[in-house]
Amino acid sequence: MKQAIADADAVVIGAGAGLSVSAGFAYSGERFRRHFSDFEEKYGFHDMYSGGFYPYSTPEEHWAYWSRYVYVNRYMDPPKPVYKMLRQLMENKAYFVITTNVDHCFQKSGFDKKRLFYTQGDYGLFQCSGPCRQETFDNENLIRRMVEHQRDMRIPSGLVPRCPYCGKPLVMNLRCDDKFVEDAGWHRAARQYENFLRASAGGRILFLELGVGYNTPSIIKYPFWRMTAAEPKAVYGCINLGGAAVPEAIKARSISINSDIGSILEALV
Repeated sequence: MKQAIADADAVVIGAGAGLSVSAGFAYSGERFRRHFSDFEEKYGFHDMYSGGFYPYSTPEEHWAYWSRYVYVNRYMDPPKPVYKMLRQLMENKAYFVITTNVDHCFQKSGFDKKRLFYTQGDYGLFQCSGPCRQETFDNENLIRRMVEHQRDMRIPSGLVPRCPYCGKPLVMNLRCDDKFVEDAGWHRAARQYENFLRASAGGRILFLELGVGYNTPSIIKYPFWRMTAAEPKAVYGCINLGGAAVPEAIKARSISINSDIGSILEALV
């Protein structure tokens, strides 16, 4: 893998949830209990994902949970330096990142914002629940206030977020239905990704897939396979603990590593 990175004219990184899990962003177990033991005791769920879908009785309860959820997964740094090691490996390389992760770990670890495409949204953004327009709103200040002022798993009613244009409730900018807002920044990143692929065509491209599962394989996994097959000089690399796989059609130009991503990156660094 190290030689493939060194030889590549361009590296296209496709990152899924497994990369953040390797960096220590676990959504269950000890990390969940450390931050959400009170919610677990009251509501009976045992992981952060389940808590996100719980039908809370009031918006004050809903945002008490979600503000804490966003705070620990967006505004806290991951416990392990996995993203920073990946950034170190990309030093002086032409690279672009497409990711289904919404925790913003790439940018926090020093990756160039102009080389990132967050396809599924961002924990750091709100959108109108309507939505009344294709616009998103930075939420850091309000999220921090919600965390600071919540009591007994409720936030003050005055902190419940509402659209500044139509007054409807704000929701997270996460792709979960057909109301997902693709704002100007989303479309700009999509164009930059397409431009990078177009400019790299015909060269030695490394399609490096990290921790991508099969929840949304049509966004990264399947396109990486197709593009590798279509580019004679391309190499497909995959690091995924328990999920590394390679189609027979590109097997001769593939590197598949079934292991913890952080351990492999540490060895490469």
